[in-house]
Amino acid sequence: MAIPEITQTKSKLVPNMAYAQLASNEQIERAAKALEANGIKVIIAANGEEAKRKLFELIPAGAEVFTGSSMTLEALGVPAEVDQRYNSVRAKLAKMDRATQGREMIKMGATPEWMVGSVHAVTEDGTVVIASNTGSQLAGYAAAAAHVVWVVGAQKIVPNLDEAFKRIREYSLPREDERALQAYGMNSNISKMLIVHREVMPGRTTMIIVKEELGF
Repeated sequence: MAIPEITQTKSKLVPNMAYAQLASNEQIERAAKALEANGIKVIIAANGEEAKRKLFELIPAGAEVFTGSSMTLEALGVPAEVDQRYNSVRAKLAKMDRATQGREMIKMGATPEWMVGSVHAVTEDGTVVIASNTGSQLAGYAAAAAHVVWVVGAQKIVPNLDEAFKRIREYSLPREDERALQAYGMNSNISKMLIVHREVMPGRTTMIIVKEELGF
């Protein structure tokens, strides 16, 4: 009996494109002011190139850097440049054997000196939400990394936490589900979620808000 081919490459989930719309300048300013009040430094960039330049101005030469999985970073070419310019954790992980060095790999990814990534929603009153299937990036973002930088397209700004959850369910998940099906042949899930209301360590976390649609 012949085994049928797996042909599913398209997600059955349909993204709500209302959540792809860029926030207004007023919304960006409100979010930035609230984030700053909550201990997160904010840099506003006009476009992706400016955001990338400001990102690399923040990170000292020779620093240990881990880039979390992020379509925003991929769109800007950040992971490849980090591998060339810094002590790249991801480059080290690529040379390790998960079967025999799995625990060591998890620790390396969770506790870098600098962790760079993105988020799925930012509220106008200064709360940040990140969803994940595996949760591999959440420990570093929450507390384990010494420094965190998030690069965030302005379409991710929403009025409140309820809208943040809706954005993730109705837009981020369908987009990631489609990507996962094409890349890995499997669906994605919202398995774990990190909500950051405040950063308690002064100077630890920075968000670069980009006035362009980047990532999802």
